[in-house]
Amino acid sequence: MSSPAKVQKKVLRAARSTTRRTGYSSSTKRALLDNATQLFAAHGYAGTSLDEVVAAARVTKGALYHHFPSKLALFESVFDRLQESATRAIEKRIDTVDDPWERAQIGLEGFLEVCREPQFRRICLQEGPVALGHERWVVAERAASFGIVKRTVDALLDDLGGAGELSEAYAAIFFGAIRSSSEYVADAEDADQAAAEVQASISGILAGMRLLPSLADPPT
Repeated sequence: MSSPAKVQKKVLRAARSTTRRTGYSSSTKRALLDNATQLFAAHGYAGTSLDEVVAAARVTKGALYHHFPSKLALFESVFDRLQESATRAIEKRIDTVDDPWERAQIGLEGFLEVCREPQFRRICLQEGPVALGHERWVVAERAASFGIVKRTVDALLDDLGGAGELSEAYAAIFFGAIRSSSEYVADAEDADQAAAEVQASISGILAGMRLLPSLADPPT
């Protein structure tokens, strides 16, 4: 029978080995995602091969397939990571202020900055609909950003006295406008000019909305 000290040593060795394997697996996955992001942004989905990804990440093809069963799965993970990062960055910015109208403006500015960021623009806005398919892309975009749009719009409506059953409609309309705006910026030859036009347009809508009487009683 092993002594308690020997058993403890075995447990510690096993724990350290597990920790090393977990750390290696995590770093491998991160390297794959980082390098895939750069390659997808530079060459697009169709123009990037898994051989290029594993060579850039300095891992084996088997290591890649351990984490991602296909190129599409790898692309989707890159896409989701960029979307989540963008949402966190925008939320961090708007959480610095309390006024709902100022929060909406800051959120819009942050979103338009993200749309002009080369990796996000190429992967999430230009390549996403092609690689994922339009329907799947729309679902993924909604999952990533509808929540923040809904919270922002609800805060505006609350400041106007609330809109009751119309809150879902307002959120859907603003989300549609934001999504269309992202496509407008992504497809523009001059992304900065397109973003300025979107900023002016939506700011005008917000300014007009702020002048509305109380929305507590929706029209019948």
